[in-house]
Amino acid sequence: MEALIPVINKLQDVFNTVGADIIQLPQIVVVGTQSSGKSSVLESLVGRDILPRGTGIVTRRPLILQLVHIDAEDRRKTNEENGIEGEEWGKFLHTKNKIYTDFEEIRKEIEAETDRISGDNKGISDEPIHLKIFSPHVVNLTLVDLPGITKVPVGDQPKDIELQIRELIFKFISNPNSIILAVTAANTDMATSEALKVAREVDPDGRRTLAVVTKLDLMDAGTDAMDVLMGRVIPVKLGIIGVVNRSQLDINQKKLVADAIRDEYAFLQKKYPSLANRNGTKYLARTLNRLLMHHIRDCLPELKTRINVLAAQYQSLLNSYGEPVEDKSATLLQLITKFAAEYCHTIEGTAKYIETAELCGGARICYIFHETFGRTLESVDPLGGLTTIDVLTAIRNATGPRPALFVPEVSFELLVKRQVKRLEEPSLRCVELVHEEMQRIIQHCSNYSTQELLRFPKLHDAIVEVVTSLLRKRLPVTNEMVHNLVAIELAYINTKHPDFADACGLMNNNIEEQRRNRMRDLPSAVPRDKAAAGGSQSGPVSEQADGGTGNWRGMLKKGEEAAGGDRATLQPLPASPQKGHAVNLLDVPVPVSRKLSAREQRDCEVIERLIKSYFLIVRKNIQDSVPKAVMHFLVNHVKDCLQSELVGQLYKTSLLTDLLTESEDMAQRRNEAADMLKALQKASQVIAEIRETHLW
Repeated sequence: MEALIPVINKLQDVFNTVGADIIQLPQIVVVGTQSSGKSSVLESLVGRDILPRGTGIVTRRPLILQLVHIDAEDRRKTNEENGIEGEEWGKFLHTKNKIYTDFEEIRKEIEAETDRISGDNKGISDEPIHLKIFSPHVVNLTLVDLPGITKVPVGDQPKDIELQIRELIFKFISNPNSIILAVTAANTDMATSEALKVAREVDPDGRRTLAVVTKLDLMDAGTDAMDVLMGRVIPVKLGIIGVVNRSQLDINQKKLVADAIRDEYAFLQKKYPSLANRNGTKYLARTLNRLLMHHIRDCLPELKTRINVLAAQYQSLLNSYGEPVEDKSATLLQLITKFAAEYCHTIEGTAKYIETAELCGGARICYIFHETFGRTLESVDPLGGLTTIDVLTAIRNATGPRPALFVPEVSFELLVKRQVKRLEEPSLRCVELVHEEMQRIIQHCSNYSTQELLRFPKLHDAIVEVVTSLLRKRLPVTNEMVHNLVAIELAYINTKHPDFADACGLMNNNIEEQRRNRMRDLPSAVPRDKAAAGGSQSGPVSEQADGGTGNWRGMLKKGEEAAGGDRATLQPLPASPQKGHAVNLLDVPVPVSRKLSAREQRDCEVIERLIKSYFLIVRKNIQDSVPKAVMHFLVNHVKDCLQSELVGQLYKTSLLTDLLTESEDMAQRRNEAADMLKALQKASQVIAEIRETHLW
């Protein structure tokens, strides 16, 4: 099981090559306040001075430190291949294959790389530095050193430095595959430990938290850390381990880490003899190695699943980017054909990608025809905009200078044409709505059906332009046809239409019945033949009486009674003109208000019923013919001509190179996806090797 940690290191190397942290690998995250001894603990585990020193925030970028134990054979092989001498060396990810045998250079490189990204103003960055240490004196571990927790900005530190550091710490310790190494100084109160506090926020059960108590030798005289190390103050499930750090004087005097570890062992034997074998740097290293191995073993099944899922996702993403174009002519023709087919399929409802959020394509066109357009027509009132005065005026104007015995047919045609004309605007609006939907289908096909077009923005724009131009050319043709449909209805008012004849027959019967009822109500002294005078004319427009025609507008005889005994209230005549003043004969008084005579009421009812009957017939025709015209002149024409139009406009040798130029970032994204897929496949192979070697 010892080989599990090198496997994780190998996985880390795999993902480092693509600069991604999409896989949360098992690692040990070191957390503590400033000057709690974090750096000393890490250097004790490494056995070398490698970390920057100083006051304030020294660690300003995460340092991912991989300790790799090497045997003599590996050491000899590496020395021969790289022409170096020494049993320990280090390598940074950002310096590629450069090998550092001088650990002072490693420390300086960490400082330089920190300043390069974070600047020299004590700011922090979440971009990690990757460092590998190869040594026969270390155990296999992966550690993450983070900036120390601070409360108050010092010097030129940012005002929100505390928040920045907390966010950075939580980014790493929130990884469920990490082990939290909470470092606290022994000369502080464990109950107020910031490291344990933040650890508990993400690991309330303490299943992946190990506490380290540093500076055991700096406790006040007469006190010890026995209760703390025994877990009596604050229990920690994975344990509490005490260590002794090098003092600042030791560091200044270049005291070796190995010498410090020997002094630490002597101190523990003297001060805590019963706990000496369960504390100290060496015990800490072995414990971390054991915990990490068990943690890796527990995480591997989920890790394997995660890698396989991501590999499938990146394979799909890479497929969507397509392969680099080799045969441009064939590729262009294929893309044009596919777009035209998908456009037609979207209209027909057979597209591969069916929209579920809203109506689209042919379904929306159907909705426009039968819901939007149909309901709009049904909402048009056959008599809308017509008043009784309008009807009476039309009747009077159609009679000319002579009083009419019948309701003139010309007035009916005049008024019904006016009403039919109102159907033209909603019909043209129907064309506009269908045109807009045909335009929307272009974007739908680009987004869902032919994602390959996104690779070639110029081709995409050219296709949109061609289809838009085709739709634009068909719009006036379709509008003209719809206009003609209404004009056809206006050109000839067919009063012999079967449905209209039936309506006239019903009105004849109704009017005849009203006439008979009136005759029954007449006094016996009135002769029947006189009462029926003018009332036995045939047809719906012949139920007339001579007396009522002259009682409407412009009558000069004040107080004349209407045919039904009704009295019209008219304005008085103008006063007699004074001598020397001309009389304006066109200044005809207009009645302010009056009650219609019985004959006028009958005339209006006849005309209104005829208008309504004929309007409904025309509306039914328009409701049926407009969708057919739109389908023929716009929708079907575009479907039939789309591919030939695209090929004719775009399939040209001179346009091949320009149209098939990929977007600037497409090649980069394809390469990144390919690299990530390769890394995931390699990681999957590494995990498969673990199973074959029975390490898992």
